[in-house]
Amino acid sequence: MNELKLSIENINPAVLWGPNNEHFEIIKKQYPKLKIVARGNDVKVLGDDQELHIFQERFNHLVNHVEKFDSLNITDIERILGAKASLTPIADPASDKTTGEVIVFGPNGIMVKARTANQRRMVDTILKNDILFAIGPAGTGKTYTAVALAVRALKNKEIKRIILTRPAVEAGENLGFLPGDLKEKIDPYLRPLYDALDDMIPAEKLKLYLENRTIEIAPLAFMRGRTLDNCFVILDEAQNATDMQLKMFLTRMGPSAKFIVTGDVTQIDLPKKQQSGLHTALRILTDIKGIDIIYLTGEDVVRHKLVRKILAAYGDIQ
Repeated sequence: MNELKLSIENINPAVLWGPNNEHFEIIKKQYPKLKIVARGNDVKVLGDDQELHIFQERFNHLVNHVEKFDSLNITDIERILGAKASLTPIADPASDKTTGEVIVFGPNGIMVKARTANQRRMVDTILKNDILFAIGPAGTGKTYTAVALAVRALKNKEIKRIILTRPAVEAGENLGFLPGDLKEKIDPYLRPLYDALDDMIPAEKLKLYLENRTIEIAPLAFMRGRTLDNCFVILDEAQNATDMQLKMFLTRMGPSAKFIVTGDVTQIDLPKKQQSGLHTALRILTDIKGIDIIYLTGEDVVRHKLVRKILAAYGDIQ
């Protein structure tokens, strides 16, 4: 009898094993010839080589499913474990037509989708281009979709890190009046990025990612002098970056990186004498291969139905 040791450090064991270990009991019944023992994040399996090989392959599929979707039900278990005798590839529920344009699955299986035509264009174009500009008014989902694409890339192990940044245009004298250290002063301006992540990554895992810097959220000024490689980087509120700041940011790009720049040219908060670097970038980078620009409109507004009317009243959309 041989022994196989497995680890489930990257997922929540409670999701894998189910309420009252219901999933664990189903898994054990599927493999009556094996002795399976689970303690914390470690799994030990005893049996002959052939059975252990089959179990390891299918168990890895279960773990990958939980890591990707943060959910697991009896149907999923039966589908994955039931494929052990077949050469047919295991189907991915995200490929099912009933799920629509799912970008990533959040906590408890919540589906984060591309909900408009231009959001779907964002999903498609980031596969073909390394830099994407997503420009549009408030409520069009440009930042939310960008964060979802970054989280998907992380879950699929296409990149090692996510970096989210914003220009802290309010970081002049106003920040000095806020209580706390520098991080506590800046965090309120980065709150929308945290909110998006909360919808897509379980709280404990997000906390770990932030602590070990798998996900980094920082002001744009913190990017200076760095090379950002093997990561997915999002610059939000880019209309508040100057020419020099935006040039600095774009030239941080390493060989294996994806950049998304989001902005709303109708909401520039820079001092009147400073020009938005976003205007310049959109003008001079249009025809460069590998860079795409998508303009979201009032048709892409996915907040309350009144938001579109408010934007139109203020003249932000036609």
